[in-house]
Amino acid sequence: MAKSATIRIQYYRSAIGRSWRQKEIIKGLGLTHLHQVVERPDNDGFRGMVAKAPHLLRILPAGAAPTSKGTK
Repeated sequence: MAKSATIRIQYYRSAIGRSWRQKEIIKGLGLTHLHQVVERPDNDGFRGMVAKAPHLLRILPAGAAPTSKGTK
């Protein structure tokens, strides 16, 4: 069976001081900690959620590891 397409979403900026809608989007994606990465199905629903908070989220390439701040 072929694996369905997924997207990797990283939570990279805090939602403190943002609207309750944006906080609900973060929670709806299953993100709870900064720099957390989750995989979700690549469909219009999840792409739309990311599009509503692009300043808080990143879509990572499929094979790339998330970068960590502060390392040289």
